[in-house]
Amino acid sequence: MKYLVIGLGSMGKRRVRNLQALGVKDIAGFDTRSDRRQEANEKYGIPVFDNIEDAMNLFRPQAFMISTPPDLHMTYAYLGYDHGISCFIEASVVDAEKIKNLSEMIRGSEIIMAPSCTMRYFPGPRKIKELIREGKIGKILNVNYQTGQYLPDWHPWEDIREFYVSKPETGAAREIVPFELTWLNDIFGKCDALACVKAKLTEIPADIDDIYHCLLRYESNVIANLTVEVISRPKACRDMRVLGTEGEIVFSADTNSVRYINTSMKEWVEFKFDEGTIENEYINPEEPYIAEVRDFVLAITSKDKSLYPNNLDDDYEVLQTLTTLENKSEV
Repeated sequence: MKYLVIGLGSMGKRRVRNLQALGVKDIAGFDTRSDRRQEANEKYGIPVFDNIEDAMNLFRPQAFMISTPPDLHMTYAYLGYDHGISCFIEASVVDAEKIKNLSEMIRGSEIIMAPSCTMRYFPGPRKIKELIREGKIGKILNVNYQTGQYLPDWHPWEDIREFYVSKPETGAAREIVPFELTWLNDIFGKCDALACVKAKLTEIPADIDDIYHCLLRYESNVIANLTVEVISRPKACRDMRVLGTEGEIVFSADTNSVRYINTSMKEWVEFKFDEGTIENEYINPEEPYIAEVRDFVLAITSKDKSLYPNNLDDDYEVLQTLTTLENKSEV
């Protein structure tokens, strides 16, 4: 199986590493920037192309890893569809209708379109899901969750004005709302958007809202407060507290742990997680990303869509929630 990584920025390079960690040999890269092509070629020993037509004709890929800015995801996903090529697609924040149409187009075919859902593979969310499924804290009542990282710290090696996260449609905080909803919906079910306040609170040099406060109602009347921001410094923030009828669960990136307590216990039980393998200039470990790509590889080699846990319909649903939240913020 031959994989073409489309976009060789930080995520594209990570996807090259993921594939190589899984023992994949036939990998090529495409990017319009010469510096990124050179770096990928020198670091990972892969052939690189500056023209997508040349990449298609000379390398003849059988799968795409689409790691471009979000506003180009569907351009390459539709190209993949036209050539019968399955695609792994990084988290999207625009083009909801194109995503919906593509989902309908591939229905009944063997083509697999796999939108990224990386957080489902992190140990914290996995442990939270496990504890809730086991009924450790009874019926879920309320969720408070905040996540954020100061935007200039995302890519300290480049001016954020040169980075898609500084654009209104693909802005950093806006992008992370559906990214987080993908794993929250997996645990808590479908949600209704109740209210939203979004604003720009800092002097970050970008025409974007840098904080979203979202109020959601999940199935079984679970109320969730979701705060997504790009202003936390000097460290990234990821903190959650889940309240149930019989106890509570706390997830903190600061301690890299999940702990819970219920009415039959005197002390908290804490699950500490390994730091994992963290590449230079990255803040998150490689292992969850490798696991995610492993499931994509298994799905396409087995021709079994069920082996990958996310799909275009799921992506469309979270983007609809984002739109509803933003509409309510204008009321």
